[in-house]
Amino acid sequence: MDALTLLTSRFSSARLTEPAPAGEVLENIKRAALQVPDHGNLRPWRFIIAEGRTALLRLGDIFAEAAVEDNPTLASELIERARQLPLRAPMVIVCIAKAVAHGKIPLVEQQHSAACSVMAMQQAAFAQDVGAIWRTGAYAQLDFVKQALELGEDDEIVGFLYLGTKAAEPARRITSDPADFFSYL
Repeated sequence: MDALTLLTSRFSSARLTEPAPAGEVLENIKRAALQVPDHGNLRPWRFIIAEGRTALLRLGDIFAEAAVEDNPTLASELIERARQLPLRAPMVIVCIAKAVAHGKIPLVEQQHSAACSVMAMQQAAFAQDVGAIWRTGAYAQLDFVKQALELGEDDEIVGFLYLGTKAAEPARRITSDPADFFSYL
């Protein structure tokens, strides 16, 4: 797939199944994350891969515990829903902005670099016919999740990249007219 087709036809795949990407395909996804814009070569990102039932269940347990800590009166079915979230794909990559204080490079720019790494991994997955969807949600913001994943105090989760084999062809996006979003100065 050529780069322009990739960039103009990318879509998310919400329904994913086994197998997860592996071998050279996974290495390409990882490499793509490391080639994003990175002012000052700070490498302000880290990634945690949850693959296989045991790791995905552990991530689900973290989500469930975080949900209870955030709302102790939460209904049991919502706690169970939280526990099941990572099981929607055979692999979830937790994408972390690991920004550092720097005289020239603001934290927000470093966080943007980390967000670019998620997009790059999703594009690399798409280019190799791997299904992917970038999710965030409340669990990316909850301190309990960050602590359970042993993140630093200033680290931010910029997303959870769900990867696997497309279980169904996703609905295509509505094509937007660039004129609706771009103007000239």
